[in-house]
Parts: sequence; C-alpha cells; structure tokens
Amino acid sequence: MPSRRAYLSSVSGAVATSLAGCTAFGAGGDGDLALATTTSAYESGLLDELHAAFTRRTGVRVSAVPRGTGAALRTARDGDADAVLVHARDLEEEFVRRGYGVERHEAFASDYVFVGPPGDPADVSAAKTTAEALETIANAEASFVSRGDDSGTHHRELSLWDATAAEPGGRWYTEVGQGMGSTLVHASEREAYALSDRPTLGSMVDNVDLVVLLDGPLRGGPDELANPYGVIAVDPDRRGSVDHESASAYVDFVTGPDGQEIVDEFRVGGERIFEPASNRAEVTERVRAREEEGDSA
Repeated sequence: MPSRRAYLSSVSGAVATSLAGCTAFGAGGDGDLALATTTSAYESGLLDELHAAFTRRTGVRVSAVPRGTGAALRTARDGDADAVLVHARDLEEEFVRRGYGVERHEAFASDYVFVGPPGDPADVSAAKTTAEALETIANAEASFVSRGDDSGTHHRELSLWDATAAEPGGRWYTEVGQGMGSTLVHASEREAYALSDRPTLGSMVDNVDLVVLLDGPLRGGPDELANPYGVIAVDPDRRGSVDHESASAYVDFVTGPDGQEIVDEFRVGGERIFEPASNRAEVTERVRAREEEGDSA
C-alpha cells in the first residue's frame, strides 16, 4: 500500500480549487491533519473559517478533500485520513462500531430540501411531510433525479423512500451517480425533482432553474429532513499511521465553544445554512428515535 502522503498527493488533482484555510490533500507537509469530508461542508466555506481558527489555535494545518460520505469513510478506513467529517449517521456509527473510529461527535447540522421545477407539475409544494412529497412524485411518475453515489444525501433519500408506500424506479427515476452539484444541474435540465442539501443548493441557486418545494427544519419543515454532521477521529489502534493527537484536538475544537460559535455566526448571503450541534440536538434525537422504531417494526 502506498504511503498516506503519496495517497494524499495522488488525490489532490481531483480537487479543482483549494479553499482558503482548507488546503487539498497532499498540499502541505507531514504536520498537516488529513481530513476526509463532504462536498457540502467543504464548498460552503464553513470549513475555511473553522480551519483557519483551528490553525491559529494549534499551529496544525488541515488538509481536506471533499467526496461523498461513503468515499470519505473508505478513505479513513484505508488509513489515508486522520479524521472524518461526514453526514450519514448510520454509516458513521458503523464506522465506529467496526473499530475504525474512536467516537462519533455531533459537529453541526444543516438540512435537506425537496426541489423541483418552478411550475411544480406534480404539486409537491402541497405536501406537508417527506412521505407525502415522495408519494406524490411517484404516483405522478414525475421525473426525479437521485445522486445514486453512496453519499450521505443518497443514503438519506433511500431512507425517506423506505418510509413510504412508494417504490422508486422506472423511467421517471434516474440515478446519475454524481455529486450534488451535477445532480441539481441534471434536475434543472430535465425539469425534474430532487432531494438536495441546503448548502450546495445555496451555492448553485443562480445556475439552476429549481425552487424549494418542501423546506427542512431550518425553515420550519419536517424533522426528517434534518442533516446532522458528525466528526470522528480515526482509531490509532486500527490505523497506527494516523495523527491521533491532532485529530483529537480537531474534534475538541469543532465541538467546543469556539468552534460552535463560528458555526453559529456563519452565513451565506445573509442566510443561515448550518446550526451548532447544541441547537439541533433535540431534533436529531427525535429523528433517530423514529428511525430506530422503524428498524424494530
């Protein structure tokens, strides 16, 4: 297996742009903390501010690369990251349960939204719940574009379908196997519906002809669209090459008062797209309780 730094260097070319305070994997020296994270957190700009403050506090730079949650966790399982910051709680907990991560900590939360063409031919905007929205789309066989890429958003979409009487599939349902940005472009071009994370939609609002038809809990929508992010230090007992000291310091900073204050004050275009973990704890636990009830039913 190639060294971690060789791996980091090899994947850095996949990142088109390095954000300030978030250098791409392989861009720094051996003192960097290697973070596997998601595109929504990375591209929003929130990590820029968190990492700049963390570096000022500790002297440790963070080298981050965005990918889907499934791919980010595989990167960490392979020993090519010191920590992960992702958003699929079931996968995160499995990662810890199998001994790859030390402990999952709630970092912050955003939410998901259902989007579609401005004309809303299936009348999804009349739905009050996620199940109503998806069943409306399926019954009308209205075009729906799914990421289909093992990302946190893809896993959430599938769990939402599982809670309905509808079955996604057929000519009206398309899996593109790409990131959120590309999925939104496909949905816009096809005048289709999609599930989107709020941060990515906010960054693309001027590039796609889509509107929000069912909002998430940040705007008073259903709890099922809550999107909690977890941060986990990779277990040094499983992967001895990791920088566990820096990873632990990173987890403590992001989840501590200073990191949470940065999350609380962060805005994009004057709009809140993330909330501190403490603000969303009650919603997250309600969602988790319902998921566990469904699993035992």
